[in-house]
Amino acid sequence: MEKNHTKPVLSSPFQSIDTWIFDLDNTLYPASSRLFDQVDRRITEYIMQVLDLEWDDAHKKQKLFFREYGTSLSGMMKVHNIPANEYLEYVHNIDLSPLAPSPVLNQALEQLPGRKVIFTNGSTAHAKNVTEKLGITHHFDATFDIVDCEFTPKPDLVVYKKMLSTFSINPKSAVMIEDMARNLVPAAALGITTVWVRTEEAWAVEGAGGDHIDHIVDDLTEWLNSIV
Repeated sequence: MEKNHTKPVLSSPFQSIDTWIFDLDNTLYPASSRLFDQVDRRITEYIMQVLDLEWDDAHKKQKLFFREYGTSLSGMMKVHNIPANEYLEYVHNIDLSPLAPSPVLNQALEQLPGRKVIFTNGSTAHAKNVTEKLGITHHFDATFDIVDCEFTPKPDLVVYKKMLSTFSINPKSAVMIEDMARNLVPAAALGITTVWVRTEEAWAVEGAGGDHIDHIVDDLTEWLNSIV
């Protein structure tokens, strides 16, 4: 007797969605893992070494560049002409032991119909390392990283348009899931349905006010299961 395989059906208002755009850090894995704290420390260390600064001064410069240029990398490239590949390799050389394979997230992504793309201000190599540790790499059709953005980071509207064009994504049938509220502003302007994965990080909450956020969730996996 043949098994009855039921095609997953999305709940309203997601029935017309055919593309899922995921941020990486603090989105596909929980912020509670503190994994991005390691990246943050590595950025400060890199600035210390390259600019011969003490920790406090390097950390201040890191945060200044983040505020003014969108990422510390962009600031370091524009002001100090550092090699991007060297920077990305250094700051993403982190301990992934806080992450473990996530069968629950794997199952949630498995039943989610449509294409899945990672859109990150980090590197493709970092995305691959993280998703392999989580056991979910095979679910993603592509990664659009900071190199693909030509080192112009989110939330610059230009890179959103380039990402949509690269993968022939119709914004009206796409969802973007992101932990930094301000990065959802351009997505909403383009007609993408937006989902904010809420964290307690001050820099992630910035821009949370306004009507550019369609859905607020505290647990990505739980939310994915709830809409299928």
